[in-house]
Amino acid sequence: MSRQPNYWFPAKRYGWGWGLPVTWQGWVVLLGYAGLIAVSAARLLPLRHAAFLGSVALWTALLVAVCWWKGEPPHWRWGK
Repeated sequence: MSRQPNYWFPAKRYGWGWGLPVTWQGWVVLLGYAGLIAVSAARLLPLRHAAFLGSVALWTALLVAVCWWKGEPPHWRWGK
């Protein structure tokens, strides 16, 4: 009996990367990312644009790390 991995983020059908989450854990991560971006925008955008861009880069790097860890292995797909 083979055990299939439980991916939070499936690979995209076309191109490289991940699609929308397929588990509740993936949705929590994605909504948390959106919330962090919104909080960063509310607090940093009015005063420090560079700090906002840095925070977006940090949150995005963390999202990509989680996708890489809990997502289907990425490679280029042609729609198969």
